[in-house]
Amino acid sequence: MIIKLFLEMEMDTSTSPEGSYTENLIGTLLAIFGNVLVSISLSIQKYSHVKLAGNKDLRAFYGTKTWWCGFVFTCIGEGANFASYAFAPLALVAPLNAVSILTSSILGFIFLREKLKPKDFMKRYALAFLGCILTIGGTYLFVSFGPNSHEKITAENVVIHIVGWPVLLYLFLGIIAFCLLLFFHKKRHINYLIIILLLVALLGSITVITVKAVSGMLLLTIKGSMQLDYPIFSVMFVCMVASVVFQAGFLAQACKLHEPCLIAGVNYILSTVLAVVAGAVFYLEFKNEDVLHICMFLLGTSLCLLGVFFITKTKKTTKSFEPYVTMNMANGVPTIHDKDFNSAFSYGSLVNSDGAAPFPLPNNLKQSPDSFRSTNSSDGHSDFKKD
Repeated sequence: MIIKLFLEMEMDTSTSPEGSYTENLIGTLLAIFGNVLVSISLSIQKYSHVKLAGNKDLRAFYGTKTWWCGFVFTCIGEGANFASYAFAPLALVAPLNAVSILTSSILGFIFLREKLKPKDFMKRYALAFLGCILTIGGTYLFVSFGPNSHEKITAENVVIHIVGWPVLLYLFLGIIAFCLLLFFHKKRHINYLIIILLLVALLGSITVITVKAVSGMLLLTIKGSMQLDYPIFSVMFVCMVASVVFQAGFLAQACKLHEPCLIAGVNYILSTVLAVVAGAVFYLEFKNEDVLHICMFLLGTSLCLLGVFFITKTKKTTKSFEPYVTMNMANGVPTIHDKDFNSAFSYGSLVNSDGAAPFPLPNNLKQSPDSFRSTNSSDGHSDFKKD
């Protein structure tokens, strides 16, 4: 019903100046709604996992209603994000992913379980509050001064853009950069975060280009102009699916090697920058914009990037497990303990891990109790047993 209303509004005003504003408004609202819903769904799913771990429930996560509720919200949110590319310019929709990070940060503050004094709370989270303010202000600026390009995404227009020399040059340089980064990552085994996320961002630029093409052609098809029988639609659809799959693979590798909060911030910055460049090169979204609007858009985007960096910078980093060995003098057997006395092995647990069972050692490292003995000498010193 809502989508039908949006389509009727777009059909009535597509040729007027107000129509461009209406399309921008529809795409912006869809993107904001989708990102907010995705962040809420992720919080719901995380709550489901934590609840299962806390109650020691043996059920799988997909066996709970809470997780499926979050999954449904995720599908609706991603569908709204997909539809937003058909209405608003790519350079306007891509930076709105900051709304998801901002919403997740606000939800974290609301459900924060730490009991801190106001002074300590402000000291710890002042940078995050500053990041939220910068993100909100930057979002307002780049939405207000964003590009107003509303070319109909037909199959013919997509082909014309692809064969143009700016796009061919952009794709050529992107492929060379991707191959070089992939060589260092796979062959040289260089697992720096910036290399992995640059691979993700390069794939993401292809993703947003193809998503806008596919969503635009689907919108025209729904309005009555069939676009699905053109070969370029199939090519764009296959490229979209492939780039999303490979992006997920590289992000999974990054999550295994680096902190999730750092990944979220750096990935947003790199992906947004390359997405804006892709929109400017492929769809010529800044062609008819004046210098003032472009500068204000870049200022708003920069404030948004800085705000997201501040928000993710204040997140706590997890401590890696670093065991140390002590000698249990009761039986002369070395025992491995956790280095962090206040942490626990189980996820979500608040119990001290000192009472955890010692880790077994290989047989060649175990020592018998006869290796040491104490003497009852008058000075209280212990001597080793001589063989």
